[in-house]
Amino acid sequence: MASASEVEPMNEILIATDGSREADEAVSYGLDLAAGQGAKAVVVHVAAAVDVVPLVGFGMPAGVPHRVGAADVAALGWAVRLAAERGVAVRTELLTGDAVDEIVAYADSLDADLIVVGSRGRGAVASALLGSVSQGVLHEARRPVLVVRRGLGRAARARGYPTSSSPSASA
Repeated sequence: MASASEVEPMNEILIATDGSREADEAVSYGLDLAAGQGAKAVVVHVAAAVDVVPLVGFGMPAGVPHRVGAADVAALGWAVRLAAERGVAVRTELLTGDAVDEIVAYADSLDADLIVVGSRGRGAVASALLGSVSQGVLHEARRPVLVVRRGLGRAARARGYPTSSSPSASA
């Protein structure tokens, strides 16, 4: 096993968000990692290319082009504010398409050292039926992926792991 002095520091961390509470925890944790590593943080949100809407009278859904709106950029704005509070430089990108494909492709284009995503913790059955962006990224990515479960940021601070928002981070 490599010692801490042999491990290369991370240069770029891609953090994906959808604006959910779980994604907010992933953003927070990813920014702490970037600060601790002296790495660049890139936060992305993927807007769907198509919205599925029911067709009245036919009982079948139809796809209409998605219009990027305030909800699509809100999570990125929150990440920028949080990064500023913590003194972490961050860049944001709003992507359009399939979330898994876009996150993995963008991480590859950056040659990101790590992808950070949140987990909704739906459970095995619901995830199998509904799919999961975090599972998809884990399956498709050719680089390390950190899946942040709800409460991980608080748990890490409680266990004394240094984060940029904990007192031990400056020690």
